[in-house]
Amino acid sequence: MASKLLRAVILRPPGSGKGTVCQMIAQNFILQHLSSGHFLRENIKANTEVGGMAKKYLERGLLVPDHVITRLMLSELESRSGQHWLLDSFPRTLVQAEALDKICDLDLVITLNIPFETLKDQLSRPWIHPPSRRVYNMDFNPPHVHGIDDIMGEALIQQQKDKLEAVAAQLRRYKDAAKPVIELYKSRGVLHQFSGTETNKIWPYVYTLFSNKITPIKCRQAF
Repeated sequence: MASKLLRAVILRPPGSGKGTVCQMIAQNFILQHLSSGHFLRENIKANTEVGGMAKKYLERGLLVPDHVITRLMLSELESRSGQHWLLDSFPRTLVQAEALDKICDLDLVITLNIPFETLKDQLSRPWIHPPSRRVYNMDFNPPHVHGIDDIMGEALIQQQKDKLEAVAAQLRRYKDAAKPVIELYKSRGVLHQFSGTETNKIWPYVYTLFSNKITPIKCRQAF
């Protein structure tokens, strides 16, 4: 069993869910779950310089540029140099991967392969009520009447970035950027790919993979 600090990455495309697999890994193996999305939201909320830069791109449905996300994530990693960690959705481009190479070597890289249509459907679910900025999701928080705000009874709209054409373009950009990253880690022998949309089906394999690298918590239910 490895005694050194574990450095792991999980690469998952936009629309792949709320990181349930990441949370289960973190809980079962005492890893810090470091989500690029979480750090971006925190910095946007705090109106930091990095947050302001990222917001301009996210509002247009664009991926955050390499220099912005790399600056943010490397800063977060520097403050956690003595901890086991799992990076969530970083690095997503070859430039980001090369920047990460300068501060550490990765032990495991996991990719989640989810059907394109599933991702496209998930990303196009949000609708908003413009005056109040209330957000509805057609799966998790639908309005009582389709297309109508619950409180004001006014029409909901779909933002440009959430429309199917924009979502499809976003996923294509992600795929194009992620492909060389996946190939890089595959060539190094640290890449492990899992396909499917159901966490309970892929979790046993993920658990076994991590168990070969770090001791799980004995008292916690694994599956």
